Amino acid sequence: MRVSETAAAAPRGIDPRGPRFGAAITSVLLLVVVFLGLTGLSTSRVSDIDPGCVIGGPWLISLATPLERFLDPAFLLLLLVALLFLWGVLSPRTAPWGVLYRKVIAPRLAPPTELEDPRPPRFAQGVGLFVSVIGLVLHLLGVPWGLTIAAAAAFVAAFLNAVFGLCLGCQLYLLLQRAGIVGRARPAAA
Repeated sequence: MRVSETAAAAPRGIDPRGPRFGAAITSVLLLVVVFLGLTGLSTSRVSDIDPGCVIGGPWLISLATPLERFLDPAFLLLLLVALLFLWGVLSPRTAPWGVLYRKVIAPRLAPPTELEDPRPPRFAQGVGLFVSVIGLVLHLLGVPWGLTIAAAAAFVAAFLNAVFGLCLGCQLYLLLQRAGIVGRARPAAA
């Protein structure tokens, strides 16, 4: 295989500051989801809104209809975050935070000193999507605290990436790559 063929087969690198920028915005959105979850349907008991009810009564979410669960603000915002994660998995070049970074932020910065493989951040978007979907499903099923805990877990991961550059999904990708489960090079066509 010639050098030009090898270069064409290798994935192009990305500016590592881009995913961190996206993680910062995502962490703010997830923090709002956690706040809405802590103050909303997911974590409230009937006794919180009805003083005549016995303290520690049933969870409000278990009495809510599926439509009320769907229209809960925490659910709707986490659904938006999950759709943004999905966008980042399916088309990272057109995902809103990536486009905003490339068009507005990156031109004002010095070029990156090194580029990173785009596969681990893309995998991390998939992990964020998975965690968010788990929270959404648990909420729709009426599981108390399910949405809030899932959003908090996603927040911690996004915050660590944004502030410290520690991408937990990327680390999981590298671990799975070492085990030979993901990221294997495709065999060359004969």
